[in-house]
Amino acid sequence: MTTISTGKPVLASRRERLPAALPPLQRGGCWATAANAYDADLVIYRMEEAGAALLSLPNSGWTTRLRMSAIDVVRSALESYGWTEARLRPPVPSAEKIDRMDEAMCWLGLIPQDNYVLRRVVGARSLVHPITDRHLFSWRRLGGAMGADHKAVQRWHAQGIDVIVSALNRAEAARRRPMK
Repeated sequence: MTTISTGKPVLASRRERLPAALPPLQRGGCWATAANAYDADLVIYRMEEAGAALLSLPNSGWTTRLRMSAIDVVRSALESYGWTEARLRPPVPSAEKIDRMDEAMCWLGLIPQDNYVLRRVVGARSLVHPITDRHLFSWRRLGGAMGADHKAVQRWHAQGIDVIVSALNRAEAARRRPMK
């Protein structure tokens, strides 16, 4: 958390919360810490990065529908010279970011299906607006949607992240174990 000249705390952006000591990307686009063990900060960062990439994808793709190539008629001078406000869209993520998004969103599957509440909380909390870096669902809003206290939702999020971290570390240890 950083402070400004008025002394009020300002939340750090997602880019500033990046864990301090990250090695270069390993083969396969996977980041792990120096001991090749995942930690909660890294998983939260990757989930938020994936949520931002997901929200910056276009809402529609190519369509097979026939298009009409007619020129729009200008109804008034106010509409013709940019007097209407355009919607600000984030840039489309690169193919590498989309691959990283797919990998991180697959981590939600590491939470068992019987813990669907944890899966919902972690998934909803990972959605971060790509331009403003703000979470789409605050703790209180998630609590209201689930009929629980916001502190309980924070605990569930921490539990879900811990489940993901332990599953990733188990898989990493199994991958590094020599085969007999």
